[in-house]
Amino acid sequence: MSKSKRGDVWLGAAGLVVNQNNEWLVVKKRYGGLHGKWSLPAGFVEKDETIDQAALREVKEETGIDCDLIGMIGFRSGVIKGRVSDNMGVFLLRPLQVNQPILAQQDELYEAAWRSPEDLSSDGDASVMLHEMASYIVEEGLEPIEDVDPGHIFGYTDYKLFFRHRE
Repeated sequence: MSKSKRGDVWLGAAGLVVNQNNEWLVVKKRYGGLHGKWSLPAGFVEKDETIDQAALREVKEETGIDCDLIGMIGFRSGVIKGRVSDNMGVFLLRPLQVNQPILAQQDELYEAAWRSPEDLSSDGDASVMLHEMASYIVEEGLEPIEDVDPGHIFGYTDYKLFFRHRE
């Protein structure tokens, strides 16, 4: 779907995939504002999926890595040129398999790699968001609460909440 068909409010999803070595799965985009920068695998949410499903799909499409959802760890919101509300949920994911090979989507990416947050924090080619994330604890997130019935009035076909579990 083209950006013009998305209207004035955009919703994206990104996956922070962390492996057994506490490295992050990052990609170098061939297009857009993040051209040539390391960033998280990400993309727009489609009309038939929840935001967390979009994050899992985008990671799989861009890197070939299948993941489990751990939780939501962040949300980015901004307004572009006073005309478009650009929003993105960030989800903590774990690879389903240890040492699964990365298969970078060649038409969208220069490369994909496992990088340590420490390396990314000092890399001039890392996105602003990665620089900021590297200084925060991202191992814990807002856990998904599934099997919640909001009632039939809204007609939801899929429904989830994300909150921090009470300790």
